Amino acid sequence: MPHKSRWSIDIPTQSLPSYVFESPTADLEDKPIIIDAEWPEVHLTHRSYREWAKRLAAGLRKKGLQPGDRILLYSGNTVFFPVIIMGTVMAGGIFTGANPSYVARELAYQLKDSGAKFLITAEGSLDTALEAASSLKFPRDHIFVMGDGSEMFKSQQPKASRGLQHWSTLLAPASEGSKFAWKEFNSRKEMNATAVLNYSSGTTGLPKGVEISHMNYISNCVQTDYIARLDPEYEEKVGRAKVLSFLPLYHAYGQTHHSVSSVRKGIPVYLMRKFDFIKMLQWIQKYRITGLPLVPPVAVALAKRKEVRDYDISTVEGAGVGAAPLSSESINDFEKAFGRRFQLKAGYGMSGKEITCSATGWDPTRESDPSKVGELNPNIEAKLVDDDGKEVADGERGELLIRGPNVMKGYWKKPDATKDTMTEDGWLKTGDIAIYHSDGCLSIVDRKKELIKVKGNQLAPAELEGLLLEHPAISDAAVIGVTVRYIDQTNKTRDRSGEEKPRAYVVLQQGQSASPEDIASWLAERVTSYKRLTGGVKLVKEIPKNPSGKILRKILREQAKEELEKGGGRRESKL
Repeated sequence: MPHKSRWSIDIPTQSLPSYVFESPTADLEDKPIIIDAEWPEVHLTHRSYREWAKRLAAGLRKKGLQPGDRILLYSGNTVFFPVIIMGTVMAGGIFTGANPSYVARELAYQLKDSGAKFLITAEGSLDTALEAASSLKFPRDHIFVMGDGSEMFKSQQPKASRGLQHWSTLLAPASEGSKFAWKEFNSRKEMNATAVLNYSSGTTGLPKGVEISHMNYISNCVQTDYIARLDPEYEEKVGRAKVLSFLPLYHAYGQTHHSVSSVRKGIPVYLMRKFDFIKMLQWIQKYRITGLPLVPPVAVALAKRKEVRDYDISTVEGAGVGAAPLSSESINDFEKAFGRRFQLKAGYGMSGKEITCSATGWDPTRESDPSKVGELNPNIEAKLVDDDGKEVADGERGELLIRGPNVMKGYWKKPDATKDTMTEDGWLKTGDIAIYHSDGCLSIVDRKKELIKVKGNQLAPAELEGLLLEHPAISDAAVIGVTVRYIDQTNKTRDRSGEEKPRAYVVLQQGQSASPEDIASWLAERVTSYKRLTGGVKLVKEIPKNPSGKILRKILREQAKEELEKGGGRRESKL
C-alpha cells in the first residue's frame, strides 16, 4: 500500500495573488520585505510589491496580453523579479524565467519552446538576448530591458539602449494600477490554471517547460508552513526572522520561498543579485540574518572555508538544504562548524521543479537524521516500486513515486513526455531510488534516471552528447555524472559535497585528432557554465552499448570511479 503523510490539511480555494496579497485592496504592511542586500534602500514592502505588480498586470493587458500568453524574463535576481512574476500571473499570463547564464542557443530554445509573447532581459545580458531573438526573428518591439532595480526609484524616466524599450513602459500609471483587480478563483478547476513554466530536463532530453499551477504553488507553501508551525517557538522565531537569499528566482526554490511564502509571513528577505561567498558572510553579519536556505556547495563551504571565522554569523539559528543531495558526513561537518546550535535539515524535492519545490520535511519537534530527508509533507503520498512497477517492502530500495497537490500538471506541450513521467492516476515517477524507513522517513540512495545534478540544476546527458557529435573530430560520445573528490597532501578529502560534474567519453573520427582540453573548451563556448565538462574528457576507442544501441552508463560510471580514484581526483581536462 502507498505511504501517506501523517498530516492531512485543507488547501484554500483561491488564486496565487490572493494567497500572497489577500485581495487587491487589503490593508498590507508597509515595512521593507524584499530588500536588495547591496543597496537596502532599494526595496519593496508587502503593499508596494502588490501595487507594482498590479501596475504591470494592467499595463500588460493594455499591451494586448491575452490569458495564457507567456512572458519570459532573462535576468539575475532583482527586487523587481517577483513583481514581474506576480504581475504576469495577475494579468492571466504565464511566467517563465531563463537561467541568466544561458548562451544564445539555450535562450533561443526556451524562447521558442515557451512561445513567449514578450521578452524582458537584463541590460547586462542584452547581447545574448538580441542574438537569441534574432535567430528566431523575434520582434524587437516585444523586447524590453531592465536594470538592477535602482532605476525604478529615481525621479527621471528609466531608459533602455539600442532603441529598445525599458520594461517600465509595460507599467500602467499608478492611478490605473490601483484600480486593477485580478480574477479570483472559486473552484479547484480554476486553481489548476498554469501560473509558471519552470524549465527542466525532466527525465531525458532537452529542457521541458514544467507547468506549475496556482494549486501547486499554494499547496506547497501551505504544506511547508504547516510543518514549520509545529515548532512551539514558531511565532517568536518568525517575529525576529531575517533571511538572506542567493537562490535564483527563475528556480522554484527561490520562487516559493522568497516571492511567496516569506512575503506572506512578513519575513524580510535580503536578496543577493548573485552568489558571492564573502559578501554572503558580510551580509549575514551586517543584517543579523537568522535563516539560510542553502544548496550543497554552499553548506560545504560554510563548514570548510577559513574565512567563515572572520565574521560574526552567530545570529543564524536555522538552515535547510535542498536542490541536490548532500552527504550525511557533510551535514555533520556543517553542524560541528556551527557548534551544533541547530541541525541542518535536508529535504527532498526535485530540482527539475516537477514537485513545485518539496515533498518532504522535518517535524521541528523531532531530531533530524543526516542520512534521511525527512517525512512526507501534508497531503503527500509515496510508494516505492521495483523495475516491474511492483511495490517493495519497507527498508528495501525502490524507485520513488510521489502523488499530491503540489505535483506538476505536466510538461508544456509535450504529452508523450508527460505520459512517460506521470501515470494516469497522478503518480510522478521521480527516477530517484529511495528507502522508506519504519520511522516514516525516507532516504535517497541512488538515481534511476540518467540526469546529472550540477549545483542544483538538472542536466540531461543527451543534450551534451548531441552537441559533442557536432564536433568535426568526434564520431561518438557519452556523458555521465561523476563525483570528483580532491585529495590533499595529507590524504584527506577536501571536496565532500557529493556534487556531480559532467564527464564525457569520446571516440574520435578516424584520421582526426583533438585533445581532451580542446574538446572541453569547444563545448564550454556553447553551453552555460554548469553544463561544462568539469568532470573531465576521456578519449576511448568505443562507447559501451547494448545490442539495441543504448549507452551502458553503469559501465562508464564504474570506469570513471576507478579512473578518478587512481588519479587522486585529478581530471583529464581542465577549463
